[in-house]
Amino acid sequence: MSYVQKTIGENELIIYTVKFHWTYSLIAYLYLVILGIFIIGIIIFFKMMISKWTTERVLTNKRYIQKTGWIKRNSEGISLDRIEEVNLKQSIMGRIFGFGTVDLSGTGSGKIILKYIDEPLTFQRQLNNQRFKGK
Repeated sequence: MSYVQKTIGENELIIYTVKFHWTYSLIAYLYLVILGIFIIGIIIFFKMMISKWTTERVLTNKRYIQKTGWIKRNSEGISLDRIEEVNLKQSIMGRIFGFGTVDLSGTGSGKIILKYIDEPLTFQRQLNNQRFKGK
């Protein structure tokens, strides 16, 4: 059972799971292949992949939750009614391949940045559907 599944409330449902785009793994493998003969390529590869393997990002019907970390755990959450802005950033390559960065800004909670997410428009639509449901 994942961290998020252990922590959500009984009336809380997971609506959308945010995944890393495949280009994130490709970049990590390119670092390994190109710089692998040097120790730095191996270090960068494992740093990126451990980050991918240990990150959980989900949208529930009540909040957005993000857990990062393997040995040291960091968890961020923001209630849907506290989200003020949802900003999407996509480069040309991001538009072609379907990845991007979404910035969530909330009242009193600062900013949560979701990098290299797969299908950012779908996530943004799901988030907005949940935010404005019942309004």
